Amino acid sequence: MIKPKHHIFVCSSSRINGQQKGYCLQKESVTIIQNFMEEIDDRELSGEVMITNTGCLAICDKGPIVIVYPEGVWYGSVTPDDVEEIMDSHIEGGEPVKRLML
Repeated sequence: MIKPKHHIFVCSSSRINGQQKGYCLQKESVTIIQNFMEEIDDRELSGEVMITNTGCLAICDKGPIVIVYPEGVWYGSVTPDDVEEIMDSHIEGGEPVKRLML
C-alpha cells in the first residue's frame, strides 16, 4: 500500500446504521467530497492524496467539516467552492487556508 502525503476527511453525516442525515449532508458535503475527488484526479494526485468520508464529528454548527492530515488542520463551514482553494493553497502549496480553519 502506498502511504499518501495527505489524507482528507470530510464529514458526510453518516450514522452507524448507514443513514446519511444531518447538518453537513444538508450543506452539500457529498458535493464537497465529489469536488475533492475530481480535483485529485484532475491534478493526478491519486497516489498522493486520499479522500475519506466520515460520520458525525459532533461540531455540526461549524460544518461541513474537512480535516487534512498529517497536519491535523480542521476546516469549518466549507463549501463546494472552497475545495479548489484548499487544494491549491494547502495540498499543493503547503499553506493552510486560514479563513476556514477552526
